[in-house]
Amino acid sequence: MTTEAQVIKTQLPNPPPSVPALLASVHAALEELKAKDAVEIDVRGKSSVADYLVIASGTSTRHVKSIGDEVVRFAKDLGVMPLGVEGEREAEWVLVDLGDVIVHVMLPRVREFYALERLWTVGDQPPSSDGEEQEAG
Repeated sequence: MTTEAQVIKTQLPNPPPSVPALLASVHAALEELKAKDAVEIDVRGKSSVADYLVIASGTSTRHVKSIGDEVVRFAKDLGVMPLGVEGEREAEWVLVDLGDVIVHVMLPRVREFYALERLWTVGDQPPSSDGEEQEAG
């Protein structure tokens, strides 16, 4: 028995909004619903999937879901349909894929457990040795 696959059509406006405009829209949505501890990570050169990750926290599952919905709404106002939205059902971690920008909204305990900021920023800072710190001080 074969079933017909459901196809979700996504399309960026022509021309698509600039990455800075998309980031500004994401930050405005996060600010609107008072997301906590928003961090923007430049992953150009580290990932071919996106240019930026934006990670923020919500205070409850309802807050996390609402923030994700607001990011989608603000993106649609720019004419951008998300390529995907995941995690809305459990709402402990909602991911909104906007193409060049991927937004992660998480409960604080989930954010701490997965530590995406640490994962994506490893190697960004030059290593420091104990000897250099002692000489400088």
